[in-house]
Amino acid sequence: MASTILVTGGTGTLGRHVVPLLRGAGCSVRVLSRRERPDEDGVVYVTGDLRENRGVAAAVAGCETVLHLAGGPKGDDEATAHLARAAAEAQVKHLVYISVIGADRVPLAWLRSKLAAERAVADSGVPWTTLRAAQFHDLALAMVEKMAKLPVVPSPGGLRLQPVDAREVAERLVELTLGAPAGLVPDLAGPRVYGLSELSRGYLRARGKRRPLMPVRIPGKAGRAYRAGANLTLEGATLGERTWEDFLSERVA
Repeated sequence: MASTILVTGGTGTLGRHVVPLLRGAGCSVRVLSRRERPDEDGVVYVTGDLRENRGVAAAVAGCETVLHLAGGPKGDDEATAHLARAAAEAQVKHLVYISVIGADRVPLAWLRSKLAAERAVADSGVPWTTLRAAQFHDLALAMVEKMAKLPVVPSPGGLRLQPVDAREVAERLVELTLGAPAGLVPDLAGPRVYGLSELSRGYLRARGKRRPLMPVRIPGKAGRAYRAGANLTLEGATLGERTWEDFLSERVA
């Protein structure tokens, strides 16, 4: 009988791609959710809350592998520390974590939290793998959709993104999850680097809209980091294949 894999964040943007791939590979999958859900399609749902450390030990019990996808705008470090301790106590054999490119370079509170979460995984005593990925196309779309509702679209100068398709991240994570613990693996980014204004123009074209773009400047240390490309990995990254234009043609046009 196949060993059980616990997936946190299994109902989110990434998890919705990961869980079917794991099931397709013949894995027994357990998903930790804050809300009660009926089991379906061979997936067992267990209820718990990582930040409150509620139900975590029970969710991890009996699992050989934990794939940690859950995340939010704050508290990732605390939630991950709870999960890592439970994994160590349950003698989990492989703890896999998805992080963000630039977690160690961009001075934002959210990214500092991601870096602390990485350290909690690495210091857990459980054999581990961490993948840093670029922003998903879905996140870039949410960003430009909100800005496009304004009469004038802000265009932060020097801000570049290398968005990656969530399905490609899911495929890579499943490969890593089913493999041996590998530590910090090469970053995963999309095939092209775009200025934020390029992403906005592409979205506006796909929607058949016209909006003027207004240059703005991101202030402070974070602005300097973004202008220096600290959120990018231009060399040594694994690159996906699906471009922003491919994504827009499917999701928007």
